[in-house]
Amino acid sequence: MKAASPSAPVHTPSMQQYFAIKAEFPDTLVLFRMGDFYELFYEDARKAARLLNITLTQRGESAGAPVVMAGVPAHALEQYLARLIKAGESAAIAEQVGEVGAEKGPVKREVTRIVTPGTATDDSLLDPRAQNLLVAIHRQREFYGCAWLELSSGRFCVLQTSSEADLRAELHRLRPSELLVADGGEALPELGLGSLSRPIWHFDPASAYRQLTTQFGTQDLRGFGVEGLDAAIGAAGALLAYVQETQKALTPHLTGLRLEQPDETLILDPATRRNLEIDRRLSGEFELSLLHVFDSNVTAMGSRELARWLLRPLRDRNELTGRFDAIANLLDHERDNRLLSALRDRLRNVSDLERILARCALRSARPRDLAGLRDTLALLPALVEEIADLEAPRLVALRAALAPHEALAAELALAIHEQPPLTIKDGGIFRSGYDADLDTLRQLSENADGFLMQMEQRERAATGIETLKVGYNRVHGFYIEIGKTHAAKIPAHYSRRQTLTNYERYITEELKRFEDQVLSARDRALAREKLLYDALLDKLNEQLRPLQVTARALAELDVLGTLAERSITLNLKRPELVTEDRLEIHAGRHPVVERMIGSAFVANGLCLDASTRQLVITGPNMGGKSTYMRQTALIVLLAHAGSFVPADSACIGPVDRIFTRIGAADDLASGQSTFMVEMSETANILHNATRCSLVLMDEVGRGTSTYDGLSLARACSEYLATAVGSYTLFATHYFELTELAGALPGIANVHLDAVEFGSGPTSKLVFLHQVKAGPANRSYGLQVAALAGLPPAVVGKARAYLSELEQQPKSRPASAAAAPQMNLFAPEVPPELVQLLRELDPDQLTPRQALDSLYRLRALLKK
Repeated sequence: MKAASPSAPVHTPSMQQYFAIKAEFPDTLVLFRMGDFYELFYEDARKAARLLNITLTQRGESAGAPVVMAGVPAHALEQYLARLIKAGESAAIAEQVGEVGAEKGPVKREVTRIVTPGTATDDSLLDPRAQNLLVAIHRQREFYGCAWLELSSGRFCVLQTSSEADLRAELHRLRPSELLVADGGEALPELGLGSLSRPIWHFDPASAYRQLTTQFGTQDLRGFGVEGLDAAIGAAGALLAYVQETQKALTPHLTGLRLEQPDETLILDPATRRNLEIDRRLSGEFELSLLHVFDSNVTAMGSRELARWLLRPLRDRNELTGRFDAIANLLDHERDNRLLSALRDRLRNVSDLERILARCALRSARPRDLAGLRDTLALLPALVEEIADLEAPRLVALRAALAPHEALAAELALAIHEQPPLTIKDGGIFRSGYDADLDTLRQLSENADGFLMQMEQRERAATGIETLKVGYNRVHGFYIEIGKTHAAKIPAHYSRRQTLTNYERYITEELKRFEDQVLSARDRALAREKLLYDALLDKLNEQLRPLQVTARALAELDVLGTLAERSITLNLKRPELVTEDRLEIHAGRHPVVERMIGSAFVANGLCLDASTRQLVITGPNMGGKSTYMRQTALIVLLAHAGSFVPADSACIGPVDRIFTRIGAADDLASGQSTFMVEMSETANILHNATRCSLVLMDEVGRGTSTYDGLSLARACSEYLATAVGSYTLFATHYFELTELAGALPGIANVHLDAVEFGSGPTSKLVFLHQVKAGPANRSYGLQVAALAGLPPAVVGKARAYLSELEQQPKSRPASAAAAPQMNLFAPEVPPELVQLLRELDPDQLTPRQALDSLYRLRALLKK
């Protein structure tokens, strides 16, 4: 046998096993099961100690160096995994799969699951009310393919586009927990998202096609509408390969693809999604976002579905009308017989069927998941009866989708204990009477106490030792315990099992036979339960598709019930969708702001049609311009999500996109100033808006000098009015823009009013928040500055400067207007210097003449 090289590191057997596993997962944290702990080593340990705030230790040596390690208790693994997932880390769980002592060397270990941010399915690792998406993108020539999967529900979708803007919009909507890209594939645009590189061959369309048809059990992909979409198919195949690699299990709940098209939806670019604060505020918080105000769902499935509706507003008027009709139907019955309240009360008891079914498919479902499934299926007949009289087509379809699954419901009711244990290994999952063999094995275990009591009485009588006890512990099994003072009375057929300080413990052949029988029965009972549990999962997975249909019907029913309840609570009205160019809102309100301030909110309307396409909005800061603009966009968005809207009435013509240019923010990471960001967003709008787009422009041009800004704002306003013709709300402090209403057709002025009481430093400003026709006559900038807390001395000085400026001529000559704008604080330039510079011709100067000219210029500057 060849001897090891003296310089080669020699590791302990356990560490050799660890290094072999770590070599398979170099970029993943490996949690290595050792007894009651999962240990991490070396760099993994250092990272985990930092992320989880656990102790970093050193124990023993491997290859002559201390082993750096950190561990987490096995019973608390899920808690620590949740924290790792939240930090964006992945973990490979290496379990002990062999029996201790069964073989020479360390117990065998294997990676039994890999938990990543995008593939987590356990409730403890997920936000129950939020989607958790795994996304893959791939470029194939001029096309971008995007595939996304919510593994915890089985929703699998794809999209293909040639537009970078559409790709960015989709990724901003999806907010992936993990993003997969091809290593060495065609260049992708800068997306501002972290990504995980995967082998390029995983994105090969031909291989992906075969993999997808195998997964779905189909001959081709025509039925999913993706035939020929190579970029999308490549992304979907790579995503499926990653899931199969990490889950180490079949994925039967992935039963098909849904193709989504950009033109099916009201397109919202990333800036618009941020500015409208649909599912989170600009600060990143969920509270007081639009979704937060509207999410009164009583199930987690419903909350996730409502988020999908709001984040992907539709343009299909038939679908939207179906949602409106369903909400109206529920409201009618609520007024008549309180049906809505009763329906929502029943839905409160529905478990998260989507995620339970996913865990059943992945065979990671726990006993309490099956109890939740059992209880939900038991509720279905009453739910169907509750909505039996509803006639809206969408509700009729949902009623049909809520199939009772009677045989499966009966099986689960017979099988699963009323309060099952947390895990399979604890036993006690199944009810008595479900399986005769299991009942027999349980009786052997349960009768042990009676046998031990009888044996104790017999042995006391036979030996004359009144203190004799028959007992059991997990380490040594069954025993007869006798005090050492009775050593002389010990029968010959007693065999010593254990010696304690004051007692001796013995075993007899009879007790040994009983021990073997009982312990064997317990082990066999646990094995029998595991067998029954696997068989029950098989039955569930055979009915996975109809169960998924039921789960999605429950989610939609909850959303429709929620939107009906919100219509009552938030005073929402049904919008009217029309085919002519029209956007007319009466007494519209911002639902989030109104929720914050209550009845003090001032409602406002607008009317844009074929003759009026743009409103130039003026008025003071804090007067409500931004609120007015955003509430218009939110009303349009809510209508296209299928919700009633916060207005007395709303008539909405065709809308294809919503654009917003609101607020000031720089992008330091990309080296973009506030003004550059503003101009980039403005350019996107001017290039992509159409006549059917709703455009919100707030203070365009304020990031540069006054005349530059005014010129840009005017040019943008004119372009939108003449070249694009979009529905436009254009808020500005440049009063010069109000002249456009008389100069160009399709533009009108409105303003938000304010009233100033008193004058000078003691004046008070009251914002009326009421939109009125015509331009504003003042900005009230100094009054707002005073309200903001600027020192009185500063405000007073500003008033003096303002007075001086207001006394200057209102108009400038054309020659002055055309002259270059100078810095207001630059020193005055001597006119002789300017004249000399104009007379110089550098191409005609000799070196001596050039030097003389420099001296003359310097002398003039010193004057």
